[in-house]
Amino acid sequence: MYLTRQLRLLPKASIGRSITTSSTHYTTTTGTASQPAGEHIEVPNRIERSPTDILKALASTVGRDHTAPHYKYHDDPFLIPMSNVAKRTYAMSKEAGRKAAKWIKEEHHELFLHKEAQPAIEKFAPSMVYTEESEVDESSLGQLIEQGELKDAVLVYNLMGQKGIAVSPELKQSLLELVCFHNNQDPLPEEYIEERWFLQNNRRRERHGKTWKDGDLAETLYAEIEPKTPKTYASLIRGMAKYLQCERAYALLQEAGEKQIQLDTNTFNSIIQIISFLKDNAEQRWQLCTELLQQMSEQKLRPDLGTLNAVLQCISTFGNFKLARTSALKVLPEFKQLGVSPSLGTYYYLLIIFCRERGPVSHVIVDILNEIAGREFRVEHPKDTYFFATAMDVCRNHLNDKSLAKKVNQLLHTGNNYDLIGDSFKESVYYRNYLALLCQTESIEDFMLTYDLLVPNIYIPEPGIMEEVLRTIEINAAVEHVPRIWSDMVVFDHTHRESLLLYVLRIMVDNRPNADTPAQSQLSEQCAKVALDMYNKIEESVRRIRKVSFTGQMLGDILTLLVRGNNYEKASEVFTHIDKNQHRIPGTPAESALQEYVEASVHEKSPSQALAVLQYAIDNNMESSVLAKRIHDGFTLNETHLAKLKSLVGEGFLEK
Repeated sequence: MYLTRQLRLLPKASIGRSITTSSTHYTTTTGTASQPAGEHIEVPNRIERSPTDILKALASTVGRDHTAPHYKYHDDPFLIPMSNVAKRTYAMSKEAGRKAAKWIKEEHHELFLHKEAQPAIEKFAPSMVYTEESEVDESSLGQLIEQGELKDAVLVYNLMGQKGIAVSPELKQSLLELVCFHNNQDPLPEEYIEERWFLQNNRRRERHGKTWKDGDLAETLYAEIEPKTPKTYASLIRGMAKYLQCERAYALLQEAGEKQIQLDTNTFNSIIQIISFLKDNAEQRWQLCTELLQQMSEQKLRPDLGTLNAVLQCISTFGNFKLARTSALKVLPEFKQLGVSPSLGTYYYLLIIFCRERGPVSHVIVDILNEIAGREFRVEHPKDTYFFATAMDVCRNHLNDKSLAKKVNQLLHTGNNYDLIGDSFKESVYYRNYLALLCQTESIEDFMLTYDLLVPNIYIPEPGIMEEVLRTIEINAAVEHVPRIWSDMVVFDHTHRESLLLYVLRIMVDNRPNADTPAQSQLSEQCAKVALDMYNKIEESVRRIRKVSFTGQMLGDILTLLVRGNNYEKASEVFTHIDKNQHRIPGTPAESALQEYVEASVHEKSPSQALAVLQYAIDNNMESSVLAKRIHDGFTLNETHLAKLKSLVGEGFLEK
C-alpha cells in the first residue's frame, strides 16, 4: 500500500517502447524533459529457472547453524535427540507418521476426492485400487509401469492374462525391466529416506548370498518374450547380478555372446562387479576381468565410469596386495586415455586397494587430495557417498595425519560436497574418526573448540570416543573441562558405563585444583557436584535395566571429591553408605580417601565420624596407625571417645 501511494505522487509519464534488432530496451520520457540519447535500459534474455532455484539461492547465503539440530527433527527441546539411537528413532517415527497418514488416505480415499490444488498434484490424489473385477488394458499396465507401481503392475498383468488380453512384447519388456530391478518386491517409496537408509545398512550386514527369486515372474516374462532382444538379455542379466545369482547371470552373458547378441556397457559392468563371486583367487579374477574388457572392445562398446569403478571393485577383492596395486595402476591411465573422468567412488576404491589394514603404509590419499582439492562434486556413482567416511578412516587409522584430515574436512565443506557425506551412519563414522584423530593430535584447547562446534547437533560421541576425550583431558591435566564432559555424558546416556565413571573420578581425584585462587576453589566445588550427581545416578540405576553397582574405589573417589568441595554433610552420607554396606561392596576405598575424610572430620569437630572411619579401616585390614594418630592429636576426646579409641588400637599405641 505504501508503494502504491508513492507511485501516485509521481508525475505521469508516457512510456515508449523501442525494439531494435540487436536488443530490447525501454525509454521513458516526460512532457518537459527526455533522457539522453545514449542511455537506455537493457532487458536481459529470459533464463530458465527450476521451481527451487530461489530457495537454493537463499540457502546459499546461510551457513550451517551448529547450535541447532537437523531440520528433520522437531524444534522442541523435548523432541531433539541426544543419542545416536534417539536420532534414528525420532527420524523413523516421523516417517511412521507419514506412513500412517498415507494409510488413512488410501483406506478412506472417498474422503479425499476434493481437488483444491490447481494444477492438480498427482501425489495427493487417491491411488487407483485394482481388484479381480477391474477393467484393465494395455494403457493401464503401461501407466503403472511408468509410475513404478510394481505390485499393481503385476496384478494388472495377471488380470490381463486371465481375461485373455494380449500384451505387446514392448510392454512385457518394460515390465521385465521393472521386475528385475526390484526382484519382484514392492520397493519402499522414495520419500521414506530414513527407513531406506536403515534397511540398506541392515541388508548390507545380512547379505551373504543370493537373494534372487529363482523361477519367479522375471524368468517367466523372459521365457515369454520372443524373439529375444539385447534388452531382454540385459534386463535379466542385470537383475540376477544385482541380487547375486552370479553363475546364471554369467551363463546368460556367454549365451548372448554365442548368439552374436550385442549387449550394452552397463550389462558388462554388472558382471564385472560380481567377478569375486565367480572366481576364487586374485589371478583368476583378474584374468576374467581382462577377458570381459576384451569382449567389450571387440563389440566396440565404450567403457564408462561404471566400468572403471566395477574394475576397481573387482581389484579391491584381491588378496594379493602387489597384484591389486599393479592392476589398479594399469587401469587408471587406460581409462584416462578413453576420456573417463574418475568420481569420488573411484577414489574410494583406490583407498581400499592401497590403504589396507595389514598392508604397507600408502600415501595415495595425498595425491588424491592434491588432485581434487577445491573441487565441487555431484553424485555420479552409488559408491561416491563412501569416499569421505573412508578417507577420514585412512587419515586416522592408516596414517594418523591431522593435516590430511583437515584437508578432507575442507573438501567436504566445499560447495555442495556435504551432500555426498551419505546417510546418517556414514556421517557418524566420519566424525567419529575425525574427532578421535584431533583428540590424539591437537592441543586440548583447539580440540575443545572443534568439540563444541560438532557436539551434540552434528555428532554425538559414542562411549569409545568419550573415553578418548577423557584420556586427552587426563594427559593434559585439563580437569576444568570435566564438568562439561560429564554433563554431555548425562545427556548422551553414558552414565551406565562403569569404565567411563571410574575414568571421570580418577581424573578429578588425581588433578586436585589449587584452593588458593577463587577460580580453582570454584572448580573444586564443581568437581564435588559432579561426584554427587554421579552418586545419585548410580543409586537411581538400581531401578533400571542397565544398572551400575558401587565399588569401593568408586565410593572412595566420590568421598574424596565431596571433602575437597567442602560438602562434608554429603561426604558423611557417602561414608555411612560405605560403612553399612561394606560386606556387599566389592573392594575398599583408598587409604588416602579415608585420611582426607578424617581430616575433614577434625576440621568439622566430629570425632564420632572419625572413629567410625578408624573402625572401618581396622575391620577391613587397612592401615590404621596414621588415622589413629590423627584422631588422637586432632581432637580433645572425652572419656567415651577415648575409651573407643583405646578399644580399637590399644592403650600401648596411645602411650607411644
